[in-house]
Amino acid sequence: MVGNFILRLTIWFLLTSDLSVPNIIIGVIIALALPRGYPSREKLKEWLTVLGKILLAIPQAYFEAFEIIIRPHKYEDVILEKIPPNRSARLIFLDIFLITFTPKTIVYKHRKDGWYEVHRVLPKKVIKS
Repeated sequence: MVGNFILRLTIWFLLTSDLSVPNIIIGVIIALALPRGYPSREKLKEWLTVLGKILLAIPQAYFEAFEIIIRPHKYEDVILEKIPPNRSARLIFLDIFLITFTPKTIVYKHRKDGWYEVHRVLPKKVIKS
């Protein structure tokens, strides 16, 4: 329960980028008001891996934004990313959040066959063979 609260509040702060007192109060209210899901048996190792990826995604997002400003990306493509097996709905949400958090990529479809369709922008054209 405490872990869910902290996770929800962390996502709120990442989305709003605002640590003012009113925003903290709003975030706490939203984190408490969101409905509870069914308990699942995610492994601690999976959660730690995802939390590590979140910490790495923040500087990566700034770097990518700066890179797009300096060198505009004019090309785009769609790739498929495999969803790790036996992934809970919470971890799938965090995977999608992480992919979409960086400026160059966005998940636009979660396929039932175990793949994410990811749209990305590129600095130069990629030739697919």
